Amino acid sequence: MVDFREVFAKAKHIAIITGAGVSAESGVPTFRGAGGYWRKWQAQELATPEAFARNPSRVWEFYHYRRELMMSKHPNPAHISIAECETRLSKQGRSVVVITQNIDELHRKAGTKHLLEIHGSLFKTRCTSCGNVTENYKSPICPALAGKGAPGPEAKDAGIPVEDLPRCEDCSGLLRPHVVWFGETLDSDILTAVEKELEICDLCLVVGTSSLVYPAAMFAPQVSARGVPVAEFNMQSTPATDKFSFHFAGPCGTTLPPALARHETEIIS
Repeated sequence: MVDFREVFAKAKHIAIITGAGVSAESGVPTFRGAGGYWRKWQAQELATPEAFARNPSRVWEFYHYRRELMMSKHPNPAHISIAECETRLSKQGRSVVVITQNIDELHRKAGTKHLLEIHGSLFKTRCTSCGNVTENYKSPICPALAGKGAPGPEAKDAGIPVEDLPRCEDCSGLLRPHVVWFGETLDSDILTAVEKELEICDLCLVVGTSSLVYPAAMFAPQVSARGVPVAEFNMQSTPATDKFSFHFAGPCGTTLPPALARHETEIIS
């Protein structure tokens, strides 16, 4: 940690790549692995264009459940330390960018400004007809979804008629969640912005995502290959850990705050 803190004190452009692990301590379910079910499905069975085409009501119930759940969740010390670090360093002419694969907006809630959400957001919709993307924090998102989306295996499909699902205010087309589903490609504009940040960063943190899992698997090694220090904050080490300068094991809410706290060499304006 002492060595990391010396590198941190000198860094001018810090890129922080975050995944599901950063939100786990806020009680956000991942819908992956054992116990990761909504009713009798895992996310990869619902978060696809095919599932939405086949049964838009069921997919909207799943996302309605996740939206309502997220409204009761709060940023944890990991999110907060990242946001506070960005605010503090920006006053010193230094930059912090957060590149997240999370769709929960907890970084935004914590106060992060420079944020690239590569997988979209639970709180944005996209029209399947006109393509319009809109922020949407309504609860429920439409009257027909009120009280729907119960996650238990015994819950029945609501079978909401497609005309009663969320509709576009501009063209009345069917809305979908503005998230990247399995089998879809990332927004090329966001990817370009990410590439630019990774080219200029002089310190990279990989937080709460194994460096085997896309996108960190793609981003962090290319930074490391440039000779830039990469620090991994994760519950367990991964086969990529050996390639990185630093690895801090444990919950991000415990390991990250001391790593990003003010360094004694910082000039506070």
